[in-house]
Amino acid sequence: MIEFGWMGRALAFVMGSAFAITVNAQSAAPATPASAAAPAAKAAKAPAKAAKPAKKAEPAFKMVLEPKAMDLLKTMSDRLAKAKAMSFTATVGYEYPSRLGPPIVYTMRYDVTMQRPDKLKILMPGDGPASEFYYDGKAMMAYAPAENLVAVSAAPPTVEEALKFAYNSAAMYFPFVDLLVDDPYAALTDGAILAFYIGPSIVVAGTKTEMLAWANKDVFLQIWIGSDDKLPRRVRAVFAADPQQLRHELDLSNWKVGSDITPDTFTSEKAQMAPRIAFKSPTTAPPGMKPLVKMTPSKAAPAKPQSKTP
Repeated sequence: MIEFGWMGRALAFVMGSAFAITVNAQSAAPATPASAAAPAAKAAKAPAKAAKPAKKAEPAFKMVLEPKAMDLLKTMSDRLAKAKAMSFTATVGYEYPSRLGPPIVYTMRYDVTMQRPDKLKILMPGDGPASEFYYDGKAMMAYAPAENLVAVSAAPPTVEEALKFAYNSAAMYFPFVDLLVDDPYAALTDGAILAFYIGPSIVVAGTKTEMLAWANKDVFLQIWIGSDDKLPRRVRAVFAADPQQLRHELDLSNWKVGSDITPDTFTSEKAQMAPRIAFKSPTTAPPGMKPLVKMTPSKAAPAKPQSKTP
């Protein structure tokens, strides 16, 4: 599992809790005036009113993995894993703090084409500087069209290992990477502590979808999955370790699964001719774009669904 997509572990997911602390100050009681002594005595002899019964404490929320939600994730993951080739557009919106108070939303677009096991192209037209990423099973190129500069490196023989290498060597990461790995279900369910079905929707991506919620100890997600094509259409993430609870949203569109792709798709003659620079980590990362998950393979088996529903 390459852990640096939406389903990550970098920030701790915390279910809400409230704490109340009361401090009682003690002081000497003032002397009682004689005129008030009699009423006070009568009040002392009056029968005490029955105390109201204490309210029953609300039962604690129990984390469960609802089978229907887990089955939706499994069906979606199987569709992605079996695809020999696929392409889609990923539009990412993420909030970034501002000095005014309300966050500012930044948007990035990725046009993705992949062919298993060893071909990948990702075009990033903006916002911000445009860039292109190519991988053909032997080498990878990161190309900046505006500057006409390219970073080239030898690469491992599979998409999953190439993405891991790109992250470790040049801090390159993509928020949809969990959809590209060999076993999306293992990546998407690793460490799951909560999953439940929300309901249908007909307004996302112009198609009927099924909504579910999912969480591990790091992140809370809401996911929209196509009812008919079983493809992911939207993912929304909130990291509770972020004190501002900023939101990250990934919209997935223009899906093409199983289409034939020509070999020249995964290279660029213009990029190959550009002056070369070192393939290494930049000095600073783009604002708001953080590796959300660790980059080491996970040997843990996917969590098993439980029968109870929250």
